[in-house]
Amino acid sequence: MSTRIYKGHPGPGIKVTGEALVASDNFSARYDLDLVKGIVSRPAHKLVGQSYVGKILILNIAKGGVASAWMLRDMVQSGRTPKALILNFANPIMAQGAAFADLPLIDRFEVDITTVIKSGEMVTVDPEAGTLTVGS
Repeated sequence: MSTRIYKGHPGPGIKVTGEALVASDNFSARYDLDLVKGIVSRPAHKLVGQSYVGKILILNIAKGGVASAWMLRDMVQSGRTPKALILNFANPIMAQGAAFADLPLIDRFEVDITTVIKSGEMVTVDPEAGTLTVGS
């Protein structure tokens, strides 16, 4: 298997490796997730019913307002959180929320990251370098 590396904008958090959970949908921590069950809960979302816990969550664009920051923090404190959040574009509130929650985040890739990564692939997220590596 060949290694693929995608370059994005450096973000907060530590380097982590995990299984990708990918959809081209936009992302709201407040309205798309059931924080108690640890699943995607918005009926119209492509990942509805799937667990995001312990996965590298890869989605399109951050949406939502100030509640996102404390929602991400609540996810981390409850232990029902993705290992990292990867977005094509994170708004300033999502970036602030990820930093507040100590949740690894990378955005602004050179490609549409939701089209080049598939659910189930193992990926390594290195926020300091701004890279997402697929494969060995």
